[in-house]
Amino acid sequence: MTIRLITLGKLKESYWREAEQEYLKRLLPFVTIEIMELKEETLSENDSPENIKHKEAEKILKHLSKDDFIITLDSHGKSYSSEEFATQLTQWTTKSPNLTLIIGGPLGLDPSILTRANARLSLSKMTFTHQMVRIFLLEQIYRAYMIAGKRRYHY
Repeated sequence: MTIRLITLGKLKESYWREAEQEYLKRLLPFVTIEIMELKEETLSENDSPENIKHKEAEKILKHLSKDDFIITLDSHGKSYSSEEFATQLTQWTTKSPNLTLIIGGPLGLDPSILTRANARLSLSKMTFTHQMVRIFLLEQIYRAYMIAGKRRYHY
């Protein structure tokens, strides 16, 4: 099984890259995570936030197929406990072998991406940087596999 993660922007600090590598290593027995980093648009005074999100959406849409089961990370998405997320992730992975999670840039995602999504996921009501969200999401995916496998990690 492969889960694809499409994200706008790179992990700039080494500690985020190290955390990502640790979770990718931990996930290898369960699932392969394919990360596709797309260049985020530069925010300038001449561009409206809507225009920037639209440009970023065009980049994302080029990497989606009609068979993808798409989950967007969205502050207005559904929140789950870790146990509920483990159950939901299992259900999503049985619906499609092409599971794609999308993390937007600092301005969020364009409505064209949100309406294309099969599900919207919120990790918290709080706002986090998209770099943090990437690591938090990988940790929750790892935790979900540990819960589903009834392994010691989640107490």
